[in-house]
Amino acid sequence: MNTIMSSRLKNLVLITIASAVLWGCGSADKTVNLTANQEQQVAARIAPAGHVSMAGQVVTMASAGAESARAGGDIYAVNCVACHSSGVAGAPKMGDVAAWSARLEQGLETVYTNAINGIRGMPMRGTCMDCSDDEVKAAVDHILEGSK
Repeated sequence: MNTIMSSRLKNLVLITIASAVLWGCGSADKTVNLTANQEQQVAARIAPAGHVSMAGQVVTMASAGAESARAGGDIYAVNCVACHSSGVAGAPKMGDVAAWSARLEQGLETVYTNAINGIRGMPMRGTCMDCSDDEVKAAVDHILEGSK
């Protein structure tokens, strides 16, 4: 009987010590000190990739200023080239004078409006959700220059 009691007491002491050690491990301060640059990098990595817009919702873009506006050719190369170089979903190809002439008959402002708001298979802003209206217009102008 004494041996059983001694064994149980040893087990109880070991469990108590193990619990105390594990309790101490869990309560340690896990704060990580990041530099400002590291915080910016983390924020950029976890930022949303895009925005959701409901039908009929008015989208306003913050004015970035003329000095930070991207060139139409740069926007085309990133956001427009996939569809307007191959004609995906009926997109008029860059360089197809006839296709663009038909669209320009409606007026340049209509072409701009369709590029900004989307039309048929073309998504709003041609997938460039961070483009200002002027940047979208610059991309359209770039496509039209290549289609003369």
